[in-house]
Amino acid sequence: MVKIGHIELSDMPLLLAPMEDVSDPPFRHLCKKYGADMLYTEFISADGLIRDAEKSIKKLDIYDDERPVGIQIFGGDEAAMMRSAEIVEAAKPELLDINYGCPVKNVVCRNGGSGILRDIDKMVSLTKAIVNSTKLPVTVKTRLGWDDNTIRIIEVAERLQDVGIKAISIHCRTKHQMYTGKANWEWLTKVKENPRLKIPVFGNGDVNTPEKALDIVNKYGADGIMIGRASIGNPFIFREMRHFINTGQHLAPATLSEKLDACREHLQRSITWKNQKLGILEMRRHYAPYFGGLPGIKAFRSRLVVSESLDELLNILNELEVHYSKEENLVHAQPQPIVYEGYDA
Repeated sequence: MVKIGHIELSDMPLLLAPMEDVSDPPFRHLCKKYGADMLYTEFISADGLIRDAEKSIKKLDIYDDERPVGIQIFGGDEAAMMRSAEIVEAAKPELLDINYGCPVKNVVCRNGGSGILRDIDKMVSLTKAIVNSTKLPVTVKTRLGWDDNTIRIIEVAERLQDVGIKAISIHCRTKHQMYTGKANWEWLTKVKENPRLKIPVFGNGDVNTPEKALDIVNKYGADGIMIGRASIGNPFIFREMRHFINTGQHLAPATLSEKLDACREHLQRSITWKNQKLGILEMRRHYAPYFGGLPGIKAFRSRLVVSESLDELLNILNELEVHYSKEENLVHAQPQPIVYEGYDA
C-alpha cells in the first residue's frame, strides 16, 4: 500500500495528472470510473484565487465520487501562494499539490511552474511556506531541471521532503525539452536510490502503454504512475493499465460503443457542471481524442465542433455509432496522440 500522509492508495497507484482544460470534474469522473486511484484538478493560478477570479474559483469544485482528489496551484509569489493554500484548504480536497513543472511561457515568465527550477533555494523556501500555511498534506509535481546542465532532482526531492512534502511526482523531462524528446527515466531510479528519501515518488511523462506503466514501477522503481496526455479521449487507459499490472495480460481496448457512451456522459456532465453554452463549447476539444483513428471521422467531427444544440450533438453521435458499427474492424480504433499546451503531463 502506498500512503501520501494519511491517504491510503493501492499498491502501484494510477494517478490522473493535472491538465489545464482537461482534468475538470466531468473528465475526472470518467477517469475514476475506469480505475484511476487518485485525481488532480486543473492547475489553478494563485493570483487568480486571491483575486477571487471566477474561472479560478470554479476550478475548486470537487465531488465526493472522485475522491481522493488533490487541488494543484501554481505561482511564484510566496504571499499569494500561502493565501491560496488557505483557500484550497477551505475547498476540502484530500491534498494540495504545487506545480513546479509547467514549461509554458506565460507561466514560467512569472516564475511559476518550471520557472522556479532556476532557483532551487527559492523553490524550497516557497514550499516550506506553503506546508506551514495549511493542514493539508502537500505534494509537488516537478521536472528534472531547467535544462540538461541543471538537473538537481535528487537534491530537490530530498530538500522538499525535509521541509514537509508528502510525495513528489516527477515528469522526467527538463523544462527546455517541453513535450519533445524522450522522458529520461533513469533519473527516477537515482531519486529512489537515495537512502534518505522516504516519501512516495510517482513517475510521469510518456506513460502511454501498459508495458511502460509496468516498466516504470518494476524497472525504474516508481511507487506509482501519473498519467496525463494518454488519458485524453481514453479514460479507459486506467483499467487497461491496472489489468496488465495485475495479470501481465492485455485487456481489450474500449469498443466504439464504450467510447460513445463515455463521450455522451462527458458531454452531459460538462453541461451540468458549467451550463449548456459553456459545457458544449468546452467539450469541443475532446471529440478528436475520443474518435481519432477512425477513417473519415473529420466529417463527423466538423459537425460536432460547430453544433450549439445538445439534441443535435446527441443525434450526430448516434449517426456516428450507426455509421462505424457497420465496420467491425473499426470498433477498437485507437485515438491519435493529441498535444495540448498549458499543462505539464
